[in-house]
Amino acid sequence: MSRFPFLRGTGLAGLLSLGAFSFADSNLSTRDWPSWRGPTANGIAPKDAKPPLNWDDKTNILWKVELPGPGSATPIIIGDQVIVLTATKTEKKAKPEELPPRDKRFETKTNPPDRFYRFDVLSLDRNTGKELWKRSVKQAVPHEGHHPTHSYAGGSPTTDGKRIYASYGSFGIYALDLTGKILWSRDLGQLHTRLGWGEAVTPVIHGESLVLNWDQEVDSKLIVLDAATGKTRWEVKREEKTTWNTPLVVEHGGKTQVIVNGTNRVRSYDLADGTLLWEVAGMTANAIPSPLAEEGVAYVMSGYRGAAAMAVPLDARGDAAEKVLWKHTKGTPYVPSPLLLDGRLYFTKVNSQMLTVLDAKTGKPLLEDERLAGLTSFYASPLAAAGRIYLVDRDGTTLVLTPGDKPKVLATNRLSDKIDACPAVSGDILFLRGEKYLHAIAERKN
Repeated sequence: MSRFPFLRGTGLAGLLSLGAFSFADSNLSTRDWPSWRGPTANGIAPKDAKPPLNWDDKTNILWKVELPGPGSATPIIIGDQVIVLTATKTEKKAKPEELPPRDKRFETKTNPPDRFYRFDVLSLDRNTGKELWKRSVKQAVPHEGHHPTHSYAGGSPTTDGKRIYASYGSFGIYALDLTGKILWSRDLGQLHTRLGWGEAVTPVIHGESLVLNWDQEVDSKLIVLDAATGKTRWEVKREEKTTWNTPLVVEHGGKTQVIVNGTNRVRSYDLADGTLLWEVAGMTANAIPSPLAEEGVAYVMSGYRGAAAMAVPLDARGDAAEKVLWKHTKGTPYVPSPLLLDGRLYFTKVNSQMLTVLDAKTGKPLLEDERLAGLTSFYASPLAAAGRIYLVDRDGTTLVLTPGDKPKVLATNRLSDKIDACPAVSGDILFLRGEKYLHAIAERKN
């Protein structure tokens, strides 16, 4: 396993009813980026977003702020606030009696730390990077280690414009107001991830429901909390091991579906009560990419030690095996989620720089395994903005492409910072959360 949990950063949210989302009906504006993949949870920026085409360490950097610790949690933007989650190792060493007990049922390839970590929600000014407030929601000694490329800040925050929701998985779920005051918190217990690689529980907000994918090595479940109080509305058991993907919430045919990728089966649940609506097998192990949906069809992929992509109609019920519209078994992503734009699906092979474009209606390849020059590997999911596609690799290089059957390179931009988090956009500013810094990138006005 070369990278997992993390990106979920990895993660999805929305207020959403995909295809029906309206800023006018929400507490958000078109300048807000409320979740790890934007207002409709698909990586597509609002039409008035105009991030720059070109930048480097010295060009078009509006500001950059050093962060207290690494992470792959994508920042979100609400009004003039940029919200970032961090998990920072402190100097406080745990006493023997303060160390969490180790559960010997689980094989691990990592070792838990012996120091306390501080889990912070940080608010920065969108225009200057100045710290507005910082709330330490927890200090704890983690019971698991994490993959060398991961951190304890892997789940991205989300907002509905009224509250900020921050998930640290085993270390708590928190709702804060826009000034950083904690409104409620929940301790849902410890997660035990595959081989101790780490966690990334990104919450999804829809109306007054907060959705959490609680997949782990035992006792996996899907949990829905009341957004106002944090109380459990319902939870359903899942026959899955650790998956690290973020649910997709989509309205279709009078029902609101929660679609969750999985190694054993992709499943859709009724948001009202957790009733299973449809399910289908066929993914690979370690199902990390999050689903997408458009025009009554869900698109789901995975790509660890194999390749799988399929299109499933949202009006399917029960076992949807016979309802699958098409399947594709080559070049699918391991960590990044795909991009669905203008009837095309864009994705990279495993975590590599090999790009594929599929016709979303038929699954027919329009471009297969095209090598993207100048890039290394990906954890971040692609972004569409201003009629362009942005692909951010792990070494801090962003390739800007034209959309289409055969995308063309418009620009190659390099920063001296490793990047695993997904990009975020607010108006004319592009935000890239690196290993060391949060970068705000905008066209300089002469």
